[in-house]
Amino acid sequence: MAAMAAGDEHAVSEVLRGLARHLNCLNEDNKATRKRALELIKRETVDKGLSSSVLQEVFSVLLKPLLKCLSDPMERCRETAITMITEFIRCVPKPEESLLYLMPCLAQRLGEKEILEPAEELRLSAVEMLSLTVEVCGKHLAPYLSEMINILQRTIVDPFPDVRRESCKCTVNFAKCMPEHFHLQAESLVKPLMQTISHQHSRVRVSVIEATGAVIQHGTGKNVDDVLSHLAQRLFDDSPQVRKAVTTVVGDWLLNMRDRYSYFHKLIPLLLSGITDEILEIRLLAADLWKQVGTQWEKENEDEIKDKMDFLLTPPPFYPPGVERPGLGCRELVVRNLGRLVPAITHDITDWLVPTRIRTSQLLSVLLLHAEDHSTQHLQPLLATLRQACTDTERDVVSNCLAAARLLGTFVPPVVFLKLLLDHVRTPSFSSHPWAPLMVLTAVLGGCSKALLKPHLEQIANTLTQPDVCQEYQQVVYLEQLLACVDVLLRQCESDHSSVSLQLLQVLVTVQSLSTEPHLSEKALESVQFLCKVQGLDSVMALYRQHMGQLLDWLSASVNTWSSYSPQRLQLHIIVIQSGPVIGEFVNQLMPLLCSCLQSDRDLEMRMSIFTMLAKLLLDASNTLDSKGHFRDESEKFLCDILLPNLVWRAGRTAAAVRTSALSCLLALLHGGSITPGQLLCLEEKLSSQVLSALEEDSQMARLLACRSLSAILRLIGTSLHPEALNKVYPVLLKRLDDSSEEVRSVALQALGLWLSSLTKDYNPELFAPHLQLLFQQLLLHLDDPDSSVQDQVLEILKKGSSVHPALLQRETEAVRNKQRSPLYCDQLLQHISLIPTETTTSSE
Repeated sequence: MAAMAAGDEHAVSEVLRGLARHLNCLNEDNKATRKRALELIKRETVDKGLSSSVLQEVFSVLLKPLLKCLSDPMERCRETAITMITEFIRCVPKPEESLLYLMPCLAQRLGEKEILEPAEELRLSAVEMLSLTVEVCGKHLAPYLSEMINILQRTIVDPFPDVRRESCKCTVNFAKCMPEHFHLQAESLVKPLMQTISHQHSRVRVSVIEATGAVIQHGTGKNVDDVLSHLAQRLFDDSPQVRKAVTTVVGDWLLNMRDRYSYFHKLIPLLLSGITDEILEIRLLAADLWKQVGTQWEKENEDEIKDKMDFLLTPPPFYPPGVERPGLGCRELVVRNLGRLVPAITHDITDWLVPTRIRTSQLLSVLLLHAEDHSTQHLQPLLATLRQACTDTERDVVSNCLAAARLLGTFVPPVVFLKLLLDHVRTPSFSSHPWAPLMVLTAVLGGCSKALLKPHLEQIANTLTQPDVCQEYQQVVYLEQLLACVDVLLRQCESDHSSVSLQLLQVLVTVQSLSTEPHLSEKALESVQFLCKVQGLDSVMALYRQHMGQLLDWLSASVNTWSSYSPQRLQLHIIVIQSGPVIGEFVNQLMPLLCSCLQSDRDLEMRMSIFTMLAKLLLDASNTLDSKGHFRDESEKFLCDILLPNLVWRAGRTAAAVRTSALSCLLALLHGGSITPGQLLCLEEKLSSQVLSALEEDSQMARLLACRSLSAILRLIGTSLHPEALNKVYPVLLKRLDDSSEEVRSVALQALGLWLSSLTKDYNPELFAPHLQLLFQQLLLHLDDPDSSVQDQVLEILKKGSSVHPALLQRETEAVRNKQRSPLYCDQLLQHISLIPTETTTSSE
C-alpha cells in the first residue's frame, strides 16, 4: 500500500510537472494559446486514464484555474473547462472536497439575476455538472443549501427548455438526498416552478410537475395551496404524459406526504379525476393509486372503523350493475370529506371553461359512487348543482350530471329526494330553463329501484298532471322532458299501472296538444301505445274507453274559463280525434261540455276551432260521434242549442269566420247522417231562415257552404216541405246566380235543380204560377251566360222544370227566342217541351 501510495505520489508530481507550463499559458491574452493549453491539460489528465487517487490530487491543484476558465471570453475554453470539471467530479473518490470553491463559482455563474453564461448549451452542461455533483456529493452539499437554491431558482426559469428540464431533475435529486435541510428553503422554489408549469414543451411541464412533487413532499407542507390550482389545470393538458405525471405526484402525496390528512379534501378530487381520464393507462394508474390510498388509510385508522369493517363489505341493495364497489377506506375518505367537496363541485361545474365543467361533472359521479347513501346529507346542494348543470349548453356536462342523478336515485330513499325534487318541478328556479328540474327528476327516477318507487308513483304522476307542470310551458325541450319523465314512470311501474294510468294519459294528451313538432307528437303517441301495452290493453281505443269519463270530467271542470289560448281546447281535440268510435259512447257527457264552450258569447276563435274539429268528426259520424247512435238522439239539441245560435249574424271578421266554421259543421252534420229527415223537418223553419241569411254572407266560403247545406236539406227533406217554405228558397238561390264566385254559382244552380225536384203534387203549378214564371225568366236569362258550362247547366235545370208547368215554360222560352237570344238553347228547350206527353200539358193547364 505504502509503495502504491509512493507510486501515486510520484505519478502526481510527474503529471503536475508536465502541466506547469500549460497552467501558465491559461493566463495568456491570446485565446488560441489558452484554448490549446486547456486541451493539452485535458489530454494529460482526464483523457489519460489515471488512477482515481492521482486524479484527486491533480484535481485539487487544477480546480481553481479551471473554475477561473468558466468565465473565459472564449466559448470553447469554457466548454473544455466544464467538461474537465465534470469528468473530475465523476472520477475522483472525494468530489466533496471541491465544493468549497465549486459551489460559489457556480452560484455566481448561474444564480445571479443576470445570466452570465450566454451560451445555452454551456448553461445546460453546467447544470448537468451540478446534477452530477448532487448525485455524488449528497449530504455534503448541506452547507451550500443557499447557493443550490439560488441556482435552481434561476435555472428553473431559464430561457433554454433543456436547462429547465435538467434543473427540475436536479431539484428532485437534491430534495431526496438531504430532506432534513431542503425543507428550510424549499418554498422559494415554488414560484419559479409555477412560472414554468405551463411551458409550451410538454416534456418541460412533466419535469416541473415531478419537481413540484418533490418540493412539496420534502418541504414544510405550507405551499400545497400555492400549487394545487396549477396542478388541477394540468389535468386538462393535451399531453397524456403531463396528466399522468399529475396523477403520479398527487397519488404520492396522498400516500407519503407528512401532513396529507390536512389536504385530503383538496387532493382527493385531483386523483379521482384521473379515474375518468380518456387514456386507459392513466385511468388504471389513478385507480391503483387510489386503492393504495384507501388501503393505507384503513390500516392507519383500523380501530376507528373496526365496527364498519364487517357489515360495510356487503354492497347496498340495488347497487348499479357492472360497477366495482370501491374499498371501505376509499369510501370513508370520500364520505368524511364530502362536506368540503360538494361546494367545490358546485363552484367548478359553472366554470367558464368547458373542460373544467366536463371534468367536474365526471368527478361528481365518481364521488357519489363512493358516498352511497351518505349523499343524502348533502342532497339539497347536490340537486341544486345538478339542476344548474342541466342548463349547460355542453351536452357532455348534461349527460354526466344525469348519470350522477341516477346514482342519487340508487342510493337516496325516494321519500327524501321526492320531497325536494317535486317542489322544484312545480316551481322551477330558472324561468329561462324550466325543464331542468324535470330533467333531474327523470334521471333520479331512472336510478331508483322499482320496489322502492312503487308507493310514490301516484304522488309523482299527480304532480305531472298539475296545470303548472304540464300546461304552463310549450318549449320543445320542456315537452321532451315531460315525455321522458312519463316514459321512466311507465318503465318503473310495470304491472302497478292502474293508479297512474289516467294521470299519465292526461300528460301525454297535453304534450300532443301543445306540441308543434311532429316528432314530439309521434313520440307521445308511442308512449300512449306503451301505456296500453303495460296494462295489457289491445288498442288505444280500449285505453280511452277506460278513462274517457274521467277525461271529460277533467276538461269539464275548467270549461267555463276556456279561451282560444286554453290548452284544454287542444286537449279536447286530441281526445275526441284519437278515441275514434269510443267518443260515441260518451255523447251524454260530451254534449254539456260542447254546449258550454260553444255558447254564442264565448271566445270567437275557440268556437271556430271547435266547430272545425266537429266538422271532421260529423263527416264520419258513424265511426266517431254517432258510433253507438247516441249522437242522433242529441242532434236536435245540438242543432238548436249550438249550431243555430252561432249562425246569427254579428259584426266583425272573426264573427264571420265563426259563422263559416259553424256552417261547415252544419254541412258535415247533414252529410254525415247523424240527423234524421224527421228531426230535420221539425227544425226546418228555424234552420232554413239561418241558412238563407248565410247565402248573403260577404265570405265566399260561407256562401258556398250555405248553398251546399241548402242542397243537403232539399235532398233530405225537400219533398216533405210545404210549398210556402219552398217558395222562400228559390229567390235567394236565384240571386246567387250572379255571384262573383263561379263555384257558388255552380252550387246554387245545383240547389235550384234539387228545388225543382222537390216539387210534388202538393205544389199547385197554377196557384204558384207567378213563382214559377219568375224562376223560369231568371234561368232563361242565364242561357246567355258567357260561361258555356253555366249555359249547359241552366238548360238541364229548365228541362227538369219543364214537367212542372210546360205551357208556362214554353211561353217564356218563345218570348226569349223571339228576341233572338240564345236561339240554339231555346230551340233545344222547346223541342224538349214538345216531347212532354199532352196529358201532362193539359193537366198542367
